[in-house]
Amino acid sequence: MSEQIQDNYREVRKKINETCEKVGRKPEEVTLIAVSKTKPLSDIEKLIDIDVIEFGENKPQELRDKFDEISTPVRFHQIGHLQTNKVKYIINKTVLIHSVDSIKLASVIEKEAAKRNIFINVLIEVNYAGEDSKFGVSKDEVLPLVKEIADRFRHIRIRGLMTIAPFVENPEDNRPIFKGMKELLLDIKSQNIDNVDMSILSMGMTNDYLVAVEEGATMVRVGTAIFGERQKKEN
Repeated sequence: MSEQIQDNYREVRKKINETCEKVGRKPEEVTLIAVSKTKPLSDIEKLIDIDVIEFGENKPQELRDKFDEISTPVRFHQIGHLQTNKVKYIINKTVLIHSVDSIKLASVIEKEAAKRNIFINVLIEVNYAGEDSKFGVSKDEVLPLVKEIADRFRHIRIRGLMTIAPFVENPEDNRPIFKGMKELLLDIKSQNIDNVDMSILSMGMTNDYLVAVEEGATMVRVGTAIFGERQKKEN
């Protein structure tokens, strides 16, 4: 099984590299985050064996526990919805919080970061498709939120945007969303807001990551194509 996970990862990375070459991008522009949520630590260790260091977790407690138990330090990304009362679990254990979508959450991140005198890198989560079932701010709310966080919170560094596109049978259906996200990122970048560095565009998952890469994703979050179908865990 360990070889299968490793082979899967290599195959996904190969497809990303080929897609980058096809559209005139450098493969190193795209970070592949192996989404290890609900997967055992042993699966992560198998990828560490082939020098993978970028992993994504949904649940803060799971990220915390894996961070504490991992044999070799890796870079954990908090990619799932983050409740304010869970920020304390991961504040000094994640390299990037992908899912900031409110001033309330940002204020708690600021408070916890200030306690430790550290800077926290975050992405603003955008519900670009306007799905009721998804977290994230609407595209019209992004710029005001970016400006307010940048103005008020000195321990937070906004590094870019993230979106979770709809689950679709045909990845092409999400191309307009990915294209729109890239335009939104560039619009905000052009404003040169202090403490805002719009260099990261986190979008694309197992079923549509190659289209996301074609449209400018700098991070893709792939779980099933690497680890296989995930097991549901009881809370």
